[in-house]
Amino acid sequence: MTKSRDIFASGAGIIIVGLLLGCIAASLQKLGNPANMGVCVACFTRDIAGALGLHRAAIVQYLRPEIPAFCLGAFLAALSFGEFRPRTGSAPILRFLLGMFAIIGALVFLGCPWRAMLRLAGGDWNAILGLAGLIVGIAVGVAFLRLGFSLGRSYPTRRPVGLAMPLVMLILLLLAIFNFRAGEGAALFRSTSGPGAAAAPVAISIVAGLIIGFLAQRTRFCTVGGFRDAILMRDFHLLSGVIAFIVAAFLMNLIYGQFHPGFTLLAEDGSVAMQPAAHTVGWLNFGGMVLAGLSFCLAGGCPGRQVFLSGEGDGDAAMFVLGMLTGAAVAHNFLMVGGQPPQPLASWAVILGLIVVCIIGITGRGRPAGVR
Repeated sequence: MTKSRDIFASGAGIIIVGLLLGCIAASLQKLGNPANMGVCVACFTRDIAGALGLHRAAIVQYLRPEIPAFCLGAFLAALSFGEFRPRTGSAPILRFLLGMFAIIGALVFLGCPWRAMLRLAGGDWNAILGLAGLIVGIAVGVAFLRLGFSLGRSYPTRRPVGLAMPLVMLILLLLAIFNFRAGEGAALFRSTSGPGAAAAPVAISIVAGLIIGFLAQRTRFCTVGGFRDAILMRDFHLLSGVIAFIVAAFLMNLIYGQFHPGFTLLAEDGSVAMQPAAHTVGWLNFGGMVLAGLSFCLAGGCPGRQVFLSGEGDGDAAMFVLGMLTGAAVAHNFLMVGGQPPQPLASWAVILGLIVVCIIGITGRGRPAGVR
């Protein structure tokens, strides 16, 4: 193990990176990204799905450059430190389904684990129920792990397999940079109002994404992994980085004037308004993140971690990322997204998702037939 790797793997290293990521996320909001959404893998994946025309919710369509940059930053880090190892073969269809239901649950809540922390750091108390649901979902996932759940092991594969997702992300990044349009009424689509219309400058988003991807790959930063390790092994290494992320985002929000506490906000005309891209339907905030947390735990990491792993050449993580992209489209096309009021099928999406993911957890215990 090299000295540089020791620094990244140290307790101080994960805390420093957590602080830096929290500062970057809050700063991206200040520079134009949606409120309490400086970084959100679920919401940004949804926006990308909309930009590609996979769903037609007009207010959430933008090819966010941060997600491709996350993957490419992790790819560069893995190459630089000899950790680019193409691998695949571990229950790809189940990982795809877990990615779908994870993103559906996150969009019922309106945010991934990163955004849940950013919403809390911005004063949105609805995030408390979301984070509680996330921890409960992870705890249920840990119970399945203790009972022997496994998606199986991955196996080394050919280099082109590992390069596939970084190449796809590079193409998406180039499309974002050049603001590509195939023609009138064709992709790429771009929101003119709503969250999809709010964005930091492209160059800044790319640089921030590359930095986040590089540092997260080196430190194995993972929100779900932090809670999982604390529950399963009483190991608080990753969780210390998660806490540092929240603290840094909170302090930066105070500095930027972005901290607005409450379940709702008081509008300038005296009326009550929702927190940015949030809702007050408590059980959906909780239940959506139970589904997301359970799905992430069974798949082995939060959505950001899955994107970073895909940059390392992990084909299984790439399947999860494609599942998230598909799930974002399904959630909007079938009206499963949370809101005030929630869309018609949001409640049923949580119930169905929990049933399916629990079935995956129950039936995934022990070794597959024929494997010794």
